[in-house]
Amino acid sequence: MMKRAYDWMMRTAAHEKAPHALFWVAFVESSIFPIPPDAMLIPMILANRAKAWLYAAICTVGSILGGIVGYAIGYFLYETLGQWVIGTYGLSAQFEAYRAAYNEWGLWIILIKGATPIPYKLVTIASGAAAFSFWVFIAASIVTRGARFFLVAGLLYWFGEPIREFIERRLTLLTTVFVVLLVGGFVAVKYLF
Repeated sequence: MMKRAYDWMMRTAAHEKAPHALFWVAFVESSIFPIPPDAMLIPMILANRAKAWLYAAICTVGSILGGIVGYAIGYFLYETLGQWVIGTYGLSAQFEAYRAAYNEWGLWIILIKGATPIPYKLVTIASGAAAFSFWVFIAASIVTRGARFFLVAGLLYWFGEPIREFIERRLTLLTTVFVVLLVGGFVAVKYLF
């Protein structure tokens, strides 16, 4: 079953509309969607390594623009939509401590958490809710999200075929690791703050 899903994803990644979908996945992941855009970015680059840098740029721009929406949710709509998004992920109790940490560590929170499996939407909404400097938020987001997506693109561009073979041989293991990291990001936020 995993092999069929992988083959479908690789075919879909090569489709002419895939870059549009990548942009929108990166965009909504930054404010409400739980699945990181890497789930699309990686197969797209493996399907067409010559476009690795373009795909990383699309992912970065989508993520930054979506981050602006997440920031706006936190800044203007925290009492309604922001609390609902945070509550959906079961992080309401921890969110206040996370938001309070912005007074002292805001820039570092954005730089570190934007490159980790910890959900970026929490960073964007918390930045807005804490009224963190919008321009510092944008600059830090460009650095951290760009570094993350361009690092993935670079690794796949230069080592793509061996990585693709590795993925195909260990697909079940890697899918399990991906899910563990995704859930682990939410759990880390829940129990660390």
